[in-house]
Order: sequence, then structure tokens, then C-alpha cells
Amino acid sequence: MKIVLISPKGPLYRHKGGIFKKSLRYQPLTLTTLAALIPKDIDHEITLIDESIQTIPNNLDADIVGMTVISGTAKRSYELAKRFQDEGKHVVLGGPHVTLVPDEAQKYADSIFVGYAEQTWPQFLYDFKNKTTKNIYSQDENFTLDSSPFAKRELFSKKYFLTQAVFEATRSCIHKCDFCVAPSAWGSKQYQHNIDWVIEDIKRVGQKKIIFVDLNLVSDKAYAMELFRRLIPLNVQWFGLATVLIAHDDEMLELMAKSGCKGLLLGLESISDSNLKTAHKQFNNSVDYASLIDKLHRLKISIQGCFVFGLDEDSKDVFDNTVDFVLETGIDLPRFAIVTPFPGTPLYKNLDQQDRILTRDWELYDGQHAVFEPKQMSAEELLYGHEYAWKKAYSYGSIAKRLYKAKNFQPLALTTNLGYRFYANHLDKFYNCDWQLNSHVPNPFAGKNI
Repeated sequence: MKIVLISPKGPLYRHKGGIFKKSLRYQPLTLTTLAALIPKDIDHEITLIDESIQTIPNNLDADIVGMTVISGTAKRSYELAKRFQDEGKHVVLGGPHVTLVPDEAQKYADSIFVGYAEQTWPQFLYDFKNKTTKNIYSQDENFTLDSSPFAKRELFSKKYFLTQAVFEATRSCIHKCDFCVAPSAWGSKQYQHNIDWVIEDIKRVGQKKIIFVDLNLVSDKAYAMELFRRLIPLNVQWFGLATVLIAHDDEMLELMAKSGCKGLLLGLESISDSNLKTAHKQFNNSVDYASLIDKLHRLKISIQGCFVFGLDEDSKDVFDNTVDFVLETGIDLPRFAIVTPFPGTPLYKNLDQQDRILTRDWELYDGQHAVFEPKQMSAEELLYGHEYAWKKAYSYGSIAKRLYKAKNFQPLALTTNLGYRFYANHLDKFYNCDWQLNSHVPNPFAGKNI
């Protein structure tokens, strides 16, 4: 049985001509985990292809081609699926987009996977061997992460990535933010690996700088605290994701720092309280962002602060106001996205009911295109303002001001900032939406001092 697993990419992130460089890219876990899940009694050859680092060959020697799909890669995935089906291969699709819109995905595949595939992927392979495959494989109601295998990271060459030391302790998140894919796709229950398993995985890889890709590592305080305690003897430096609610728990913050936490990605989203409330992320309103950022900096923890533009309370001054906040507080690595109504989310349903969705070309659902009509500006102005915010935050002067404020003089901080500066100054090459290409709306940010 010859199996090829592919992670397709849209034009922004593709290997040939894409924007992301090695300095901004870490090895994902999806394909290497699926490879590890193949039962040992299935005679097989496995090939992994990630389009962020490779080009898909014209002639794939495969019986099964499996692809993991997010909304921004759905168009590309469907094009590839047709090509592989025409070549007589059995095409399977899974991932968040498939889980959110299974009826659509079914039209392009021989089999689809809805939800997590730890149990269903091995079952499919047995079915394929016995020629009894089904059209839909759905996540078991009693799904757990018990007995998970360790990802086969070695199936990718480490030369393509900043790091292969990427780990998962938990999945999904307990919150229900309107624009987030996780609660719509997988619910608001957090799934957890056994902490012994997590520690063993880290030891197996043997790196001292590691990344946790969990959506919210601190959802369950007891679990998180025990994990942090177990990390201390490993003497690692780690980076991960959390919500701003950690501001209310000094004990956890101290333990995080002691366990080796050197950086956190925080979903700050907006500096507007009313925006946060509308997006059902009002729990952020309980936190003084500036105070939290100062706390983390005093603990030597860097901040990757994520903001979205285009929420209903955003007017054209949101871009300058947000970047000014970023500079004043010294956020080490700010990230900006255009709020995106991913299909199946409450945000998508609300905007669809209001007839504000401008396109259903999923390739544009990448967080860098305006795919809906904002309330207080045009889609063109949202796009222009988003690009302006990136460039202003990543001017050489802004980088210096932020890192000086954060007292972050580490080489990695400068390297990642320069990587994002490159990203900021090349975004316009990937604006492939009709209203950008044909727009007569003047850029209100043209000529502004950045």
C-alpha cells in the first residue's frame, strides 16, 4: 500500500513564490502524527509532502493520497483532489475545513474525515486493505488522546525548518470566541495527553528550545501547573499559547517562568472593549493588557501579541491606535490579521445573514484578505489599513523601540522581527482579490510616515 500525505498551501505560504521563510517556519505535527498512526500490520510505503517546503511531483506513485485542509487551502486541495482522482488514486480529505463543511468536501474526495482522526485513520486503512472503504469517517463520541503514538518527525528533513521540536500537550479550547474555528469544529472541551507521554516526547526529541502548539495551554489550571512542574528538571526553554487570563494568576505566571517559558502568543485581538464583547471574547476585558505585558517582561517572557482588524467597532483609526499601543507597551512580536469569517463559525453565520460576505473563494480566507464588508470602512480600506499596520509596526525604528522597551536583546528576537519585517513589506504581492486588483478606492494610508 503506497500512501502519500500532503499539506497543501495557498499562494501566500507555498514553497515556490510564497512569502514565508525558514526563519518563520516550524515543523507541523499533522502529517508526522498521521504517519505514526498507520498500524504496524499494514504493509505500506509512506511519503509526506508539505507544500511550504516542497513542490508536489507531477507523477505521484500512490494508492492513497490524503490531504489536510484548512479554509485557506481548500481551493488548492480540491484542485489537487480532482487531479489525483483522474489518475485513479483514492483521495481522502480531513482537517478543520472538512470538519466545518463536510457536505462540500465530500464532493471532492472518495473519503472524508470529520473531526480528529486518531481512531478513524487506522480504521480507514484496514477498510482500504479489505476494499470496504466508507465515504465518511467521523470522530468517535468517546474520543481521547490516550495511547497516542509519537509523531514521526524524522520523515521530514530538519533543514527546512527553524525547529522540529514542536509538541502538543492538549487540543482545542474551552472558550467560544465567535471568529475561532476550534469550538465550531471540535467543541469547547479540551483534550489532554497524559503528562508522562508529553515529557517522554520532549525527552525523545532532545532539544532544549521547544514549542507547544496547543491553542490554550492553560485551559485546565491543575493540568497546566503539573506540566510546568514536570518541565523544570528538563531545563528547557519553551514557547506556547495562552489566554490573557493568566494575568489573574501570579502563581501560575511564576511557575511558567520557572519551568522555562520564554515566550507566549496571546490573543489580544482588539484594544476595544466593545469589540471583545461582540466577538464573545469579553473575558479579555477583565485584563489590563499593559499591566500583563509588563508582568511578563519582568519575568523575562516575550510576547507575541495577536490583533485582528475589521470587527464592527473598528473605524479607520484602529490601525494607528493599535500600533501605537504595541509600541508603547513594547510587544516583542506583534501580529495582525484581518478578521476572517471561517465557514461554520458564528461570525460567518452572522455576516451571511446580514448579506455582508463578499466572496466564498476559500483561497482568500487566509487572514490577509478582506472577504466581507466591514461596518465602518470599506473592504479596500480594511486591506490597506492592515498592510499599513504591519509596515508601521515593523519599520526599523519601531522594531528598535519595541525591543528596547521590552529589554529584549536576544538574537532570536531580532531575527524573528526581521523575518516579519520581510513579511510586512511583501504582503501586497499576494493581494489576489478582485477589489484590490481593480479598485478605484484611493489608499488612505499612502504616504503616511511609517
